[in-house]
Amino acid sequence: MIRFLLLSILILAIARAFWRVMDGILEAAGGTTRQRQRRQPPPMKLVRDPVCGTWVPEGSPNSLTSGGTTHYFCSDKCREAFSRK
Repeated sequence: MIRFLLLSILILAIARAFWRVMDGILEAAGGTTRQRQRRQPPPMKLVRDPVCGTWVPEGSPNSLTSGGTTHYFCSDKCREAFSRK
């Protein structure tokens, strides 16, 4: 009975190691693995701050709409500098 249990554990450990190696090979080849799919955050659109050029996420709380266009800023300082122009 103990022999069967130890053999089962050994087979499971070998199978897990095999699948981890295969995931690594797929990831190195440029494919998407199951682990990589889980880790990736949803894509986020970035826009450039018109004052300093920093990339900020679209929908940033530091925004200003002028002339029907919404501009996004990295800070209040950049937003105030843009509004003074």
